[in-house]
Amino acid sequence: MRPEYREEPCKTALNRVTGMSFRWSLNPYTGCVHRCTFCFVRAFERRADRPSDDRYGRSIRVKVNIVDVLRKELARKSWQRELVAFGTATDPYQPAEGRYRLTRGCLEALADVANPLSLLTRGPLIVRDVDAFQEAARRAEVQVSFSIPTLDTEVWRKTEPDTAPPEQRLRALRTLVDAGIKAGVGMAPILPGLSDDPEQLAAVVRAARDAGATFVWANLLYLRPGTREHFLENLARDWPELTESYDDLYAKGAYLDRTEVDKVRREVKELGVRYGIADRRVKPVEPRPPLDEDQPEQLPLTA
Repeated sequence: MRPEYREEPCKTALNRVTGMSFRWSLNPYTGCVHRCTFCFVRAFERRADRPSDDRYGRSIRVKVNIVDVLRKELARKSWQRELVAFGTATDPYQPAEGRYRLTRGCLEALADVANPLSLLTRGPLIVRDVDAFQEAARRAEVQVSFSIPTLDTEVWRKTEPDTAPPEQRLRALRTLVDAGIKAGVGMAPILPGLSDDPEQLAAVVRAARDAGATFVWANLLYLRPGTREHFLENLARDWPELTESYDDLYAKGAYLDRTEVDKVRREVKELGVRYGIADRRVKPVEPRPPLDEDQPEQLPLTA
């Protein structure tokens, strides 16, 4: 079934975020054709009384005026040029971006006011905008994360049904790093029993190193209502032998026990050290001096 694209204006562009390492997010699209079985956005769709099952990702809202709205918000005297995060609720480089170019327009708007930004994507289309990222990085801090939780072909195909292969994302990563952009790999979400084997984790970190990743970070699956039902339904179809263990792992709620999460994160961090993950850009794009003396101090980016 081909997705439906609904061109609808938005009233606001920047979204205030709580409980995260950043306070502002930006999503040029609502809905995502990638339809990952584990997508946490399904939980928000359910709370909004919208489909969180197989129908999610079949209808995409295109915020056709978001670039103009964003420029007005960035021009406000109250705006302090805080970090803006792309890709928090939908992939900014899903296929619709090829036509609408809204993510690129937002990048250019942020660059024009020297605003720091971060972006998370599974979309190789990002290489089209290397020049825009370079310009943004000359004016403020820029960081790009490619979501690559596994290199396992079966796990990728069954849990990320409409995404580009991990190898394509790694090639896009190399392109950005070679262009001087700070880019790395977010191993998220890692799935218990499917992509958390030590050899699987090591394979991703090695591939990230070989692609020039300047950093690597990890997070594990969490299952809020909406996401939980859809993911477990697909798990029962594809890996029925794991359903009982997932019932036990997530018996207390949406999150794994903290010790399990810390264990995997620590393992990925140690693998990063072992395989030499570091900022090895040959010619990193360096920010120019501030536009003026009144520009607020830029907030550091965190992976």
